[in-house]
Amino acid sequence: MDTIASLFSFITTPVSWVIVQFHSVYGKIFGPDTGWAWGLSIVSLVILIRICLIPLFVKQIKATRAMQTLQPEMKKIQERYKNDKQRQSEEMMKLYKDSGTNPLSSCLPILAQSPFFFALYHVLNSIATGKTMGVIDDSLLASARKAHIVGAPLAAKFTDGADKVAQLGATLTDVRVVTAIMIVMMSASQFYTQRQLMTKNVDTSVKTPFMQQQKMLMYVFPVMFAIFGINFPVGVLVYWLTTNVWTMGQQMYVIRNNPTPGSKAQASYLERLEKHVTHHEKTRGRGEKAIVKAIVAKGRDRNEHERKFINTLTKAGLAAQADGTVVKGVSATEVEGEDGTPMTAGGAPKRQQPKRQSKSQRQSGVAKAAGEPEPKTSLTKSDEPEDAAPSAAKPASGSKPGSGTRSKAQSGQRKGPQRPKSPSKK
Repeated sequence: MDTIASLFSFITTPVSWVIVQFHSVYGKIFGPDTGWAWGLSIVSLVILIRICLIPLFVKQIKATRAMQTLQPEMKKIQERYKNDKQRQSEEMMKLYKDSGTNPLSSCLPILAQSPFFFALYHVLNSIATGKTMGVIDDSLLASARKAHIVGAPLAAKFTDGADKVAQLGATLTDVRVVTAIMIVMMSASQFYTQRQLMTKNVDTSVKTPFMQQQKMLMYVFPVMFAIFGINFPVGVLVYWLTTNVWTMGQQMYVIRNNPTPGSKAQASYLERLEKHVTHHEKTRGRGEKAIVKAIVAKGRDRNEHERKFINTLTKAGLAAQADGTVVKGVSATEVEGEDGTPMTAGGAPKRQQPKRQSKSQRQSGVAKAAGEPEPKTSLTKSDEPEDAAPSAAKPASGSKPGSGTRSKAQSGQRKGPQRPKSPSKK
């Protein structure tokens, strides 16, 4: 144990110094030897650490989104090289490199706060054993050993015996009841946080092994917290319960305001955004404009929730623009460009549907293309007099029947030599 403590000695001193500074503030309010002063000092330490880790949390969100986007490609690689594990690993690493994604980025907040967790554990363990550590001197050590949180000493554990608990001025029943309640709350908060992520903020249109893995972790993590929690001092349980509650609230904020595309959380967010935009006829803030801008840029690649959002704006006489704003009085699919050309909501020229032509217009167009005279479209008879037809049918004088040029067939007659009519019987 001393060897492990020496490995974290570079951080136990800063952690103990931060706790002492917070204790000096809360001690003036609640008293230096109370559990409130020491307990709130640990809670304040957690809040300070988590505020410093917000940039890593943002990076974790981006990495998780990127991993979800790569799931279809990862599945194809697994199916293609299912018999060659080495080639499969190489292709996976190539995919991560090309997309700029790091699978370990989603674990950064946990990895970053691990040194603080172990440092706090050793500080509290030194208090339980009566040893000074960091900036905690003998007077602060005596004050910390007197501090109780709802009857349980700050340095007591669930597995401690009755004699050790009695040395800290408490009873075994109080310690086990308090630690058991805190362990259950710690495991329940972890389970709810993971379940909230799986049920609300996951793209349900893509079924991948990543989702199955997350479902498994939803049940594994609470069990791990329950097993290891019985060996944690009460102060460490306060630390871990506080950080779980912080993670749960932080995740609820992200899911509500920046949900994963295709998830149930996105459907709820777009419904709220739709009501606000249709009521005020505009978007508010950079966040809403960024969401609308991303939806417009997707074009035909929009998911079901995004298409419903655009269609609802169209029915309300509003149009989402490429810069994330909303315009009134035009259709979402009939936005004019700078030159007056009809444009789609994504900024592409709208395809014009040609007008349907009549039969006579189509025939006229074909005749013009062939260079022939336009055909007559009138259904009336020829303007020639009726008595001119027989004379035109007679051959010219001096010409033999069947010789020379054939007379042109009149309207209603067949081409070629005509068969003479039989004389009428009188």
